[in-house]
Amino acid sequence: MKLLCDQMLGSLAKWLRILGYDTFYANDVMTDQELLHIATTENRTIISRDKELILKGKKQNLDVIEIKHTDLDEQLNHVMNLIKVDKNLVLSRCTLCNTVLKTVEKSEVEGKVPKKVFDNKDKFWFCNKCKKFYWTGSHYDKINDKIKEITKGKTQN
Repeated sequence: MKLLCDQMLGSLAKWLRILGYDTFYANDVMTDQELLHIATTENRTIISRDKELILKGKKQNLDVIEIKHTDLDEQLNHVMNLIKVDKNLVLSRCTLCNTVLKTVEKSEVEGKVPKKVFDNKDKFWFCNKCKKFYWTGSHYDKINDKIKEITKGKTQN
């Protein structure tokens, strides 16, 4: 499932990417018409708090998820009640640009990540677009705990 989050939902977009969803985030100022065009041409479900955008999307028969809360956990729970998470896709996308991450060999990251990270970690991922490396750092366990909490009973596979 491909998603589109408007400018008001940056944190939600990041978490949807963490959960493995192909999520377009309108981090630049974009008009409703531009967002609707992207949703239409890329077959994306619109996720928004903007009542006007929601109404326009529904009028164009687009899939729309209306977010009524400002709390991130409530937003995530609402979305996860509507769509299932594929466990195989969790942590597979760059949180910054949405690109699918590729697994890289440890030898490829030497000198490109902090020495302590290189010495203590074995799994690494790379974003070809952002040129950013990912690894199972100290925040990884916290992210996994939150994922387990968010997806409890809401996953497939």
